[in-house]
Order: sequence, then structure tokens, then C-alpha cells
Amino acid sequence: MKKFCLILFVIAAAAQAAPVDDAEAAVREGVAKVLAVTQNSRGGLSMADQLQPVLEPRISFETMTRRAIGPGWRQFSSAEQSEAVRLFTKLVIRSYSKKFTPGEQPEIKYLKPSAPAPDKAEIPTTMLYKGNRYSVLYRLENRSGKWLVTDMQVEGVSFIANYRAQFDALYKKGGVAAVMDSLRQSSLQ
Repeated sequence: MKKFCLILFVIAAAAQAAPVDDAEAAVREGVAKVLAVTQNSRGGLSMADQLQPVLEPRISFETMTRRAIGPGWRQFSSAEQSEAVRLFTKLVIRSYSKKFTPGEQPEIKYLKPSAPAPDKAEIPTTMLYKGNRYSVLYRLENRSGKWLVTDMQVEGVSFIANYRAQFDALYKKGGVAAVMDSLRQSSLQ
């Protein structure tokens, strides 16, 4: 009976580890592709334009936008939601791309991943870049068999929570129009 229980425990542990391993593999692959772009940055295209096709299939920008805007999201028309996702995607990719210097590569160490809930994974890393050490936690969700990033925590600060604080204040002052105006202004910079 002990052997049987041990076998069941090992099988259950392996079943839980596989999805987290898949999530970690997705992060590793995405990070490797981002670093390849930053290492081989081509003239003529901005870093953001070069990173967009790498990031869009790996990040759930719709989820990130919805969560960043918060409860006010339900007040957006579907056309406003689509535009908000498009503008927020552009903002995120542009902000993210500014963090890199072409040719400079960070050292990244992957730590033990975890699964806080079914179809959710957290992949912690430490990064050494330009002499500074950062902790970066990738939060992912499994969407129809594909792991997508839905948030990142850098040095304990959630990307989504940071934008949510900004958008919430705008929404309370001026509703959907204020949030959309802010997103439109950000896309012009």
C-alpha cells in the first residue's frame, strides 16, 4: 500500500510539474528571442518595431489591458476596448524596448517556478544587466494550451498594478474618455 501511495504521489507531482515546465520553456524561448533581436538590432527599424512580432504572440495584451484599466473596462464600448488594447500594446512594447541597449546582453538565472492555481504559473528570475541585479517574476496563464504572459513583477512591483493605479485615477476623474485620451497621447510619444 505504501508503494502504491508513493507511486500516486510521484504521478501527481509529475502531472503538476509538466505544465509549469511548459510555462518556463515558453518564457525561456521568448526571452531568448527578445535577446536575439536586441543583440542583432537592425538599423532602419526601431527596437519596438523589431520586438513587436516577438512579443505579441507571447503576451496576452488583451488581458493586461483589461486588468490594467480595472473595473472601468466594462464601461468601454467594444470599439473602445479594441482601441485601448491596440494603444496599450504599443505603449508596453515601446516602454519595454527602451530598456535595452543594442548589443548588451543581461545574465539571466531562472529560479524554481510555481503554479499558484491551475493553468497559472509564476517563473521567477534574477537578471544582471549593466551592473545592476533585478528580480523579475513572469506571471503566465494557459490559454487553450498556450502559455501567455499576463503580468510581470520587477523588483516586487507589478506591471499591471502600476498601470492600474494610473488608469484608475484617470477613470475616476474623467471616465472612459480620460483613459482613452491618455492612451492616445502615450501612443504619440
